[in-house]
Amino acid sequence: MELSNLSPAEGSKHSDNFRKGRGHGSGNGKTAGRGHKGQKARSGGGVRPGFEGGQMPLYRRIPKRGFTCRNSKEIIGINVSVLDRFEDGAEVSVATLIETGVVSNPRDGIKILGNGELTKKLTVKANAFSASAKEKIEALGGKAEVI
Repeated sequence: MELSNLSPAEGSKHSDNFRKGRGHGSGNGKTAGRGHKGQKARSGGGVRPGFEGGQMPLYRRIPKRGFTCRNSKEIIGINVSVLDRFEDGAEVSVATLIETGVVSNPRDGIKILGNGELTKKLTVKANAFSASAKEKIEALGGKAEVI
């Protein structure tokens, strides 16, 4: 232990009990730590966040591009070939896809796409299906249920 490493005990020092502007004897009277005159000395004075003294502020100097739709949904696409890892007759849902590690985060929904081949009869429950994926699942006697 060294003197430079010492600090007061937790909770022994309070910053909220110091009263500014209460006379010379307090050590922080008269101008109450605000200095003499100027914008920051006035009540309600100071500048807004991001103000750079009249210089063109950073948020206006940086180019703005594009548009992001607030209502857009992020749908995760999964091909039919990925579903072949499940056993014949199994029920595939979003929860089972997360358990098996096919999807880590389903975001706003899962859509089954028709790329690849499927060899097993499955009951698939997803947010959306492409026409070819639905066709491939139902051709083997399975079900494509929209949740």
